[in-house]
Parts: sequence; C-alpha cells; structure tokens
Amino acid sequence: MTDTKIQTYSGETQREKQTQTSEEERCPECGGRLVSDSEHAETVCDQCGLVVEEDAIDRGPEWRAFDSAEKDQKSRVGAPTTKMMHDHGLSTNIGWQDKDAYGRALSSRQRQKMQRLRTWNERFRTRDSKERNLKQALGEIDRMASALGLPENVRETASVIYRRALDEDLLPGRSIEGVATAALYAAARQAGTPRSLDEISAVSRVDRMELTRTYRYIVRQLNLEIKPADPESYVPRFISDLDLSDETERRARDLLGSAREKGVHSGKSPVGLAAASVYAAALLTNEKVTQNDVSEVANISEVTIRNRYKELLEASDTMTA
Repeated sequence: MTDTKIQTYSGETQREKQTQTSEEERCPECGGRLVSDSEHAETVCDQCGLVVEEDAIDRGPEWRAFDSAEKDQKSRVGAPTTKMMHDHGLSTNIGWQDKDAYGRALSSRQRQKMQRLRTWNERFRTRDSKERNLKQALGEIDRMASALGLPENVRETASVIYRRALDEDLLPGRSIEGVATAALYAAARQAGTPRSLDEISAVSRVDRMELTRTYRYIVRQLNLEIKPADPESYVPRFISDLDLSDETERRARDLLGSAREKGVHSGKSPVGLAAASVYAAALLTNEKVTQNDVSEVANISEVTIRNRYKELLEASDTMTA
C-alpha cells in the first residue's frame, strides 16, 4: 500500500514538473515558443519577438571546437595544456611575493611555511630524472627562442621534437643543451622562420660544430622532413631590421627568383644570398644602406655580400636581356 502511494506521488510530481517546464518554455504574452539567442545573450519569443530574459550567462567554453574529439580534449576550466612545460602546465605555482590575497605581507612564521611549501612543490614537480631533464631543456629552449624573437608555435614544435628525442633514448652521449638547440633550429626551419647557424650559436651554450652534428643526428633518427632553407624566408627580417621599403623587399625577391632560375643559388649559403639581394635591391631603389649595415644584421662578412650581390645583378641582367 505504501509503495503504491509513493509511486502515485512521484508520478504526480513528475507531471507537475513537466507542466511547469512547458509553461516556462512558452511566451507569457502570445504563448509562442521561446528560443535562446546566444549572440545577444537573450531569450526571445519566435512569434511576437518579446524578450523574456536578457543578460544570460554563457556557460559554454571560451574556445571553439571543430569536431567532437577536439571538444572532448578541451576543458571548461584552467589554462590549455602546453608542450612547452615539462608538466604540460598542470602543476601548481606558489608565488614568491610573500603576500596574501589582499596584498598584505605575510608574518615571519607564514613566510617560513610558504618557503617549505615551495621547496616541496618543486621536489614533487621533478620527481624523477626525466622530469628534471625536461625542465632544464624546455627552459633552455624558451630562453633561446626569446633571445632570437621566435614565435610561440616554433617553441611548441621544438618542445615536441625534444620530447620525441627523449622518449626514443637519443640523449645518451649528448648534452641536454645540444639537443635542445638542435630541436629549436629544426623547429624554426620547419615553421618557415629560420635562423642561421651563427645566430643560433650566438645564444646557445654549445659550439657550432656540436650543434651541426647533433642536428644531423636528430633529423636522421626522428625522420624529420625539413626542406632546404629558402633565401627568401630571411628577406623580410633583414628588410625590417634595416627599416627599408616594401619596394626594396619586392626587388630583393625578384633578384632571388632570377638567381634560382639561372642556378646561381646552388651550393651557396641562403643567408648570404638573402643579405646580398637586400643590398642589391637597396642600390636599385636608391635607398641608403651600406654593406656594413647589412653585414651586421645578417651576421655575415662584407666580402660575401660583395661577391654575391654582383652575381645576383648579373643573373638579373641576363634574364632581362
């Protein structure tokens, strides 16, 4: 008897809820159907246009997802994960300011407690040798990328390359700094924002010979697809650093195109060709720039610029004739 009453009461309650829900979904003026306008954060009637509710809270994610798999990978809360940190950015960071949430200084006892917490937090973040290795290497990649002005996508790619090298046990016999530098050099070339070996060596803690040897080894073992460096990819940076015009950049690209068709670029340094094309283009557009200026920006000798720019002008004249 009791069970029957409970079932009857629950059934009546469910019907009341359904009736209440259906009434809430109807327009109070005309009884039309209510629809949500997410763009304006409003609930309106599709019949008479009455705004029933406004300033609604958007409880969806802050980013877009283009398929179900991508939507499942992203979370509502917290920052997105990143390969640029050894723990993917999921750990807790304890501030060093020794202040509370209101900006007030902590007492001496609380400061001692926070220092102990920082110490243990650091120990837990790098529990094993692999975590310590990653932390050192990814910090090195971030430091060099900042010094070279490389974008975030290059840093992310370099971090992935280093992680692959570590997972495939390619580090024994090689320094962490050497593999990290080689990964950054490869990532910059893959992204189309290359830096010369001299530029990479200037900010690295390894010499050029170790860098080139490690780079060839990493590329071969990981089967990285890296195209030969294109001289044109260096031109925009040189033009920007020298504060030259768009016309000069266009002429520099034309000179490199003529040299490619004539085969002049074969066997020559792409950095030298790019620097020479910029200098030759500046001469053709009557912009004031010296060989020394271009040499300092491109980090190559003036002799190389003199030799290459004459070859580029001759190739251009041949194509014109």
